[in-house]
Amino acid sequence: MENSIIAPVDFIAIIKRRKWYIVVPFASVFFLSIIIAFVLPPVYKATTTILIEQQDIPVDFVKTTVSTYAEQQMQIINQRIMSSSRLLEIINKLNLYPKERDSMMTADIIAHMRNDISLEPISVNVIDPKTGRPATATIAFTISYEGKNDPNKVLQTANVLASLFLEENIHARLEQATEVSKFLQDEFNKVKGDLEKIDASIVQFKEEHVNDLPELVQVNMQGIMDIERNIDLLNNQMAQLKDREGFLKVQLANTPREFMETDRQRLNELNVKLVNLKNQFSNEHPDVIKTKAEIAQLEQRLKTSSKNESKAHPDNPGYITIAAQLSSTQSEIATVNAQVRDLNARLLDYRRRIELSPKVESDYKVLLMERSNTQAKYDDLQKKYMESKVSQGLEKEQKGERFTLIDPARLPEKPYKPNRRAIMFIGLVLGIGAGIGGASIKEFLDTSVHKASTLAAETSFPVLASIPIIMMEENSRKVKTRWILLGIGLFLAIICGLIIFNFFVMDLEIFWVKLLRWLSMR
Repeated sequence: MENSIIAPVDFIAIIKRRKWYIVVPFASVFFLSIIIAFVLPPVYKATTTILIEQQDIPVDFVKTTVSTYAEQQMQIINQRIMSSSRLLEIINKLNLYPKERDSMMTADIIAHMRNDISLEPISVNVIDPKTGRPATATIAFTISYEGKNDPNKVLQTANVLASLFLEENIHARLEQATEVSKFLQDEFNKVKGDLEKIDASIVQFKEEHVNDLPELVQVNMQGIMDIERNIDLLNNQMAQLKDREGFLKVQLANTPREFMETDRQRLNELNVKLVNLKNQFSNEHPDVIKTKAEIAQLEQRLKTSSKNESKAHPDNPGYITIAAQLSSTQSEIATVNAQVRDLNARLLDYRRRIELSPKVESDYKVLLMERSNTQAKYDDLQKKYMESKVSQGLEKEQKGERFTLIDPARLPEKPYKPNRRAIMFIGLVLGIGAGIGGASIKEFLDTSVHKASTLAAETSFPVLASIPIIMMEENSRKVKTRWILLGIGLFLAIICGLIIFNFFVMDLEIFWVKLLRWLSMR
């Protein structure tokens, strides 16, 4: 091994000595990279951009019942579409992965398709109107699909995925709005039934305690005051009627029932008159005869009246008048007594109502509080139900937050990968590294001496002469063979250089796409 300082001339000598250790690894690695670059199947990628549009109608006028944010909705829809059933349906419909379906299980194919689908949000920096601080908002997202060999199927798959996203978003938002509306309607009907039951209970309670309700306390107090005032008036009226009754009884006692008393007085007067007439005249005097006849008539009538006294009705007008007044007064007294008794009964009833009012009030307040709470819940649910119906109409008309296709997928004109340029460039770099590494290792392991100066330095003896290489016939054939191989290598290197030149200067991907189309048509 040489330990002397290596000069640039020595590097050239090493390259000449180790040229095959440089060329062979370089050519092997580089040609292998070229083969890999052109053997790998082309992978095409189709991308669709979907914009997240805000609600058309201001939120102050119509509030949506869809509670998920756009980012959450996007991820939820992505999970639904990435389900095994959906992906398997797409695979069968578009006949994707035909080769893999012969050698792989269905679950592995579905997992492979999941890896080929990518969802990337597009975010921008905005100012939050509520806090005034900078924030990140997702305004759109892209759906991409990667597939091998057939760009048309890649395009169809990307369009199907975009359509599923749009349809699923509309369906999910409408379904959520409908479910919210249905739930609120059920709760609204339930609370409405509860409110009707409470109203019926209040009506029944009022019927059972129609006069004991707390709002009637003032009315009952006023009723007590009116009754007491009326009782005082009736008592005063009763006193007046009692006095009048006593007076009429005295008058009635001093008034004869019939005219018989008058006849007796007349009879007494006639007897006195007869005595006076007899003192003045004889018995044959006309006045005496007339007076006697009248006396006899009165006596006869008095006898008849005395026999029928027990059966006769009073016929004295004065007596009858006083008796009628007394009867009327007594009737008024009975009426007043009845009114007083009725007022006393009503007074007791009013007092009973006031006594029962606190207990009734507590029970009534419980019913009213229950009704008030139920009514508040009813009004709140009614408002929310109407808002949910408006929100449901908003989603039906697609006026709410929605996904809009702004950049549909286009037919990929060149493969997305593999990057053949990068592969060949890496192969070139690795080939150069492999050649240099191989030559360096061979030179490092070689212990022979190739220079006279090195031999003199190693042995401490001067070199007197050097014998040049003697070319034999066998050596000449080997040299010719090596030159031929070197020429072939140079030719291949030139070809590779031209390929690389054309690859970097001309877009061979277009040629590759056209070639694949032509082959597919054939």
